Amino acid sequence: MILAFLGIAIFAINNVNAQGCCGSKKSCSKSGSNTTQTTTSATDTKDTLFVNGACGMCKTRIEKAANGVKGITDAQWDQTTHVLTYAYTGTVKKADVSDAMIKVGHDTGYGKASDKTYNKLPGCCHYR
Repeated sequence: MILAFLGIAIFAINNVNAQGCCGSKKSCSKSGSNTTQTTTSATDTKDTLFVNGACGMCKTRIEKAANGVKGITDAQWDQTTHVLTYAYTGTVKKADVSDAMIKVGHDTGYGKASDKTYNKLPGCCHYR
């Protein structure tokens, strides 16, 4: 019985931690833990892009949008510096990566998301 309780408690803790900051009523200083990492090869080219965001849910959304750009093999967004570092094969235009960020509600050094799209983000994701 103690083992069953311990198993349930561990599951609940892991489930809460996986929600990111918007899954709780706490402030948005927590990084999201459910990001996908892919392996880059020695032939991949790397680049960076400034992308505004505020929390772990932003990190997940930004990385997912970047990984959806054709040619990108890995994308990691740093919540502190707001820098998206991405690896790609072939030709990937920075404008295409920026457009993907803007489409999901995140401003970049190259453009601004529409107010309508930005306002659809969860409250803890608002950075303006």
